[in-house]
Amino acid sequence: MDKNKIIIFDTTLRDGEQSPGASMNTEEKIQIALQLERLGVDVMEAGFAAASPGDFDAINQIAKQVESIKVASLSRALERDIKAAADAIAPAKNRRIHTFIATSPIHMEHKLKMKPDEVIKRAVEAVQYAKSFVDDVEFSCEDAGRSDISFLKEICDAVVNAGAKTLNLPDTVGFRLPYEIADMVRIMSEYIGDRAIISVHNHNDLGLAVANTLASIKAGARQVECTINGLGERAGNAALEEIVMAIKTRSDEFSGLYTDIVTKEIYATSRLVASITGIEPQPNKAIVGKNAFAHESGIHQDGMLKCAQTYEIIKAEDIGAEKNALVLGKHSGRHAFKDKLVNLGFDLNDEEINEAFSKFKLLCDKKKEIFDDDIRALVSDEIIKIPEIYTIETLSTSSCNSGHSSAAISIKFNGEIISDAALGNGTADAIFKVIDRISKVAGELKDYKVSAVSQGKDALAKVTVKVAFGPSEPPFIGHGLDIDTMMASAKAYVSALNSYLSMKK
Repeated sequence: MDKNKIIIFDTTLRDGEQSPGASMNTEEKIQIALQLERLGVDVMEAGFAAASPGDFDAINQIAKQVESIKVASLSRALERDIKAAADAIAPAKNRRIHTFIATSPIHMEHKLKMKPDEVIKRAVEAVQYAKSFVDDVEFSCEDAGRSDISFLKEICDAVVNAGAKTLNLPDTVGFRLPYEIADMVRIMSEYIGDRAIISVHNHNDLGLAVANTLASIKAGARQVECTINGLGERAGNAALEEIVMAIKTRSDEFSGLYTDIVTKEIYATSRLVASITGIEPQPNKAIVGKNAFAHESGIHQDGMLKCAQTYEIIKAEDIGAEKNALVLGKHSGRHAFKDKLVNLGFDLNDEEINEAFSKFKLLCDKKKEIFDDDIRALVSDEIIKIPEIYTIETLSTSSCNSGHSSAAISIKFNGEIISDAALGNGTADAIFKVIDRISKVAGELKDYKVSAVSQGKDALAKVTVKVAFGPSEPPFIGHGLDIDTMMASAKAYVSALNSYLSMKK
């Protein structure tokens, strides 16, 4: 391999989905997978095949649809996990099995209840079994950050001899400081030499995931495991966009090192992941936060007008985040609309373009100015298909600040229009109650977010809800988009309901 190439291993669909409330259905995962391919990711960890039938199906469907990207499935060092991973990724043109076992004293004693020699034996058997299905096997030393370096050498030596091509050294609990991670990577990189690629997977519990990853690269790591927007369990993972742009922007420090990431796809990927998961990056999030390229201080504004480089080391255009320019309008034709979609990074078939164009025309009749972000929201809403078991036909609401609000709604189900009304403590509450009444499925609202897609009083409202439809059921995410915030709320709630009912079929 090219020793200057940094392999980008994206785990948004596996570790990123472990963020509380970030679960995705198969169609949503496919859309993210296709965008990750456009982004230029080298390896995509599509999930944990043995975790559930849903995870297995999503990995399998992704494996059938992507072309260039390598598809990986995580598995414990157990034969049943490895077999599930192999079966799930089987249709992919490029495949990897990623197996792991804990190597820190605290994990081996308290979690695994295994002796070090037993752990090595299990690891070797896992790698050998995985090699019977694929040529590319990655082995992870879970909690490597708190493992003894002598034991890391011993187990890594054994799994490399068994056929592992990549050795991952995760800081599973985000405990280490950059110089500590760099020391571990340097020692292991020198010890392993050219026999395998050293990889890192840093968690962000102390806010050091990206710093630790960059220190690891300087110390010899040539694969980094990361997620879009830094998603992941607890405080998240190292953010792909921050790592990539740091390497590109500070080429003086990372002399000769590069990634194959198409940086102009970063913003589109960030927006898609945020839209699907309902987890927006914080406004001041590096690279992709909405304030990342905003300058409010008078001194900064003056400097920017005179020379942009005075306060801006990255241009918004570098990551595909153009300055929310005004685009198209009610007199724009289908050809211009299709050309705009291509410029925004979308690759739609004729049917999807026609549907999106129809929605665009309807929006033009309601909204004075159309922005790029409006187009992105419309198209993202179109391509993320949720089976429409229930569809909203009409909605009428009444709000009252000194009494009960009400909602009357007509919903189509099995070709029949069902109408009902309900009172609630607020308009949204009334809407959700009447949907529960019509569907005869009681939902518990776990989260409710409203955001403006672009700017202006007539901005599209985007509503994201998380709803649990049973005491033992995980929450389902629903999305709604409309000029009217209450209609967007109703659409979002029905979207979550449809996702739930589709899974129950």
